[in-house]
Amino acid sequence: MTHPKKHLTDRRSVLRGGAAALGAAALGGIASRAHAATDMRYMCWEGYDKPSILDPFEAANDANVAVDLITDSAGGFAKLAAGGYRDFDVVSSDSPWIARMGPAGICDYLDDAEFADVYDDFYPQFRAPFAPLQYEGQTTGLPTRWGWVGPTVNTNFDKVETWASYDPCFDPAYRDKICVLDWGDWPIMPMALHAGIDPYQELGDAELKEIRMVLRALFKNTRALVGDLSVAQKGLMDGSFRALIGGGSYCTSALRKDGQDHILSIVPEPKNGLKQGIIWMEATGILKDTDNPELSKKLVKHMVSPDVAVELAWTEATCNLVPSQAAEAKFTDEQKSALQMDYMWEAWEKSHFHSVAPNIDDMLAIFQEELAASN
Repeated sequence: MTHPKKHLTDRRSVLRGGAAALGAAALGGIASRAHAATDMRYMCWEGYDKPSILDPFEAANDANVAVDLITDSAGGFAKLAAGGYRDFDVVSSDSPWIARMGPAGICDYLDDAEFADVYDDFYPQFRAPFAPLQYEGQTTGLPTRWGWVGPTVNTNFDKVETWASYDPCFDPAYRDKICVLDWGDWPIMPMALHAGIDPYQELGDAELKEIRMVLRALFKNTRALVGDLSVAQKGLMDGSFRALIGGGSYCTSALRKDGQDHILSIVPEPKNGLKQGIIWMEATGILKDTDNPELSKKLVKHMVSPDVAVELAWTEATCNLVPSQAAEAKFTDEQKSALQMDYMWEAWEKSHFHSVAPNIDDMLAIFQEELAASN
């Protein structure tokens, strides 16, 4: 999911370099190693670089994996498209951008048959052929994490039933009690759906005008635009905010992990036949012309294996769902509760699958114009 995350650069490389220096000193410059481990480079979100995830892979495959963390999917795509793909073996990012990398000649297409054992471990919703990661019948990447976007509510201050729609966003009783997350297109899409417009279709002037009107009404009712997740979560916890808009399960699970099980992310009921939620997903692909094609396939399989899936789901910053059905039995009841696993398929059924919207640039411009006009 594209959202602000801490930017860490090659932390593992730095640590590894320090360890190597100490080792050399200890050996007094004596002979080099009998053979060199294979060096790999991995572009990914924070969390994918957990030592508990990558260390076992490195040990099992005599590999060194240097990590380059991305802070937004579009920026990561631009870096790879500018020729950076030649410097990496594997990439994990938001699925719409991974899906673009095949047609763009950045990622190799995967042979689903080679990953048949992996797909067998997935929930049926994610098994091959998995349309969101396909282009003309060819697959770019495997899904790795997912969640949904809907209102995040503190049930100590509000009722879930109140959020059967996005109507409270425009209710004067909620004035300045709605926190709009400043996370690019994520708060725009729910408002478009509330206006009765599918933002993932090509939009004309009339539809864009409707989106402008609903954003104008939203900003008329709230001045709380927050980019820092910790600030938004604090406001939700102390009741300053009744709901967070544009985040969903990504915002919720870390709080529920800490025992705040009165925090929920839900999906409003369909409105005039239009679903009101959004499913986001991250995926992992293999960069084109990698020097290590077989090892790269092993790393992709490693990232979606059941044990690693649990590690990937449960990180310090956030907790998210994974596509591995085989992993479900490995979660504790506490983890399942934090992840709202008893609700995930209801959220799925009520949601659209996120992709790059044809008019996203128009909608982002409208969002900024209406925000500026409201101040």
